Amino acid sequence: MSIFPMIDPGEAADSGSQVLPLCREVAWDFEHDVPIFRGGQPVVVTEKEALKVWIWRALRTPRFKYEIYTWAYGSEFESLLGQAYSDSVKTAEAPRYLRECLLVNPYITAVKEISVTFEAARLTVKGTAVTIYGEVDFNAIV
Repeated sequence: MSIFPMIDPGEAADSGSQVLPLCREVAWDFEHDVPIFRGGQPVVVTEKEALKVWIWRALRTPRFKYEIYTWAYGSEFESLLGQAYSDSVKTAEAPRYLRECLLVNPYITAVKEISVTFEAARLTVKGTAVTIYGEVDFNAIV
C-alpha cells in the first residue's frame, strides 16, 4: 500500500519514454524564404528535412513578438543586435540564445559545433542539431 494512493508509480516511470509522432513540416524555399507549393497544395517533408525547416523558422522568428506562437518558440537574437553590448558579451550570449531556441523542440536533443558571427546589424549562426533522426546542420542569418 502506498502513502500516495492517487499517484501511480508506473505512470511516473513511463513519463520520460514518450513516443513522438513523425516530425512533419511544410517544405521551405530557404533562398526566397517562402513555403513550397505544388498544384496549389503545400509540399510536406518529414524527419531531418522537417527539422531543417523548423530550425530555420525558429531561428528567424523573434520570441514574444507574435501572438500566434507560444513564448517558448523563436529566438531572442534581436535583443543582441543594435545594442551597446561588447562583442565578447554578444558572442557569449548568442550560443545560449541558440540553445534555448532549439532545445524546446522534443525532436532535438542537443546543439553542437556552434559558430556565431556578428557583422553590423546581421548575425550569422551555424551549428549542428543532434536530433532523434540524426544530425542536422544549420546556417541562418538572423
